[in-house]
Amino acid sequence: MSTGASARFEFRLRQQAKQRIEHAARLVDESASDFVREAAERSADAILVEHDAITIVPAEFFDQLISALEEKPNPSAALTRAGKRARRAVRR
Repeated sequence: MSTGASARFEFRLRQQAKQRIEHAARLVDESASDFVREAAERSADAILVEHDAITIVPAEFFDQLISALEEKPNPSAALTRAGKRARRAVRR
């Protein structure tokens, strides 16, 4: 499977690893180069998806959020009434 790629990427690896890669590539009827390239691309894609899923917020915002979560709750009168109604309904 030729992709017409024009950039090169070279690296060294242990002989045993090279033999395992070549064997695996033969099992799926691919060249070792295609096999390694596709495996590297899949790995890179997975890492990038995971990295992009992380939401980054400014430190000041994060500190304010934590402070707000640590404050003692101050429910409104309506929320207090709703909580009492819910407790009565659950007991029935």
